[in-house]
Amino acid sequence: MAYEKLALPEVVLFTPKVFGDDRGFFFESFNEREFVEATGLDCRFVQDNHSKSVKGVLRGLHYQLPPHAQGKLVRVVQGAVFDVAVDIRKSSPHFGKWVGAMLSADNKQQLWIPPGFAHGFVTLTDTAEFLYKTTDFYAPQAERCIAWDEPNIGVDWHYAQAPQLSAKDLQGTALAEAEVFD
Repeated sequence: MAYEKLALPEVVLFTPKVFGDDRGFFFESFNEREFVEATGLDCRFVQDNHSKSVKGVLRGLHYQLPPHAQGKLVRVVQGAVFDVAVDIRKSSPHFGKWVGAMLSADNKQQLWIPPGFAHGFVTLTDTAEFLYKTTDFYAPQAERCIAWDEPNIGVDWHYAQAPQLSAKDLQGTALAEAEVFD
C-alpha cells in the first residue's frame, strides 16, 4: 500500500495495490504495520460505520471532543465523494486549514483523519456508500459540528449546487465559537 502525507501532514492518503483480472479484484483494505509506518500511530480501531448518501448530501464538519476524540480511516465502496479534514487544534500552525481528497469506489483510496480534526464529505455521484473505522466509540455528548460553509475555513467542496444538510448540520457553529482542541 502506498501512502502520501497531504498539506496537513497528519492527514494521510492511502492508495492500495489492487490485483485485478476478468474475475474481479483483491486488495488489502487495512494493514496495521503499514498504517503505523505511515502515521506514526499505533491506534486501536473500535467501531466501523457505514453510511449511504444521495448526490448532493453534505455531512460535516463533525468531530468529537476529548476524552472521546476520534480518529477516522475513511473510504468509499460505491460511488464517489469529496472528503475534507480541517485542523481544529488551536496550538497547531495549521489551525483552521483544510485538505481534501476525491475518494471513490474506483480509486479505492482511504483518508486518515486524526483526532483534532473536523471531518466532512459531499456525495458527487447519484449515491455513495461510505465506510469508516474510528478510534473511539460514538459519544453524542462529545459530538460537535462546525458549519460546512464557515468562511474562515473556506472549503472548496467541488460541488456547485446547494448541498442537502441534516438538521444537525444546519446548526453547525462558526470556527471562532466552536469548542476545539488545545
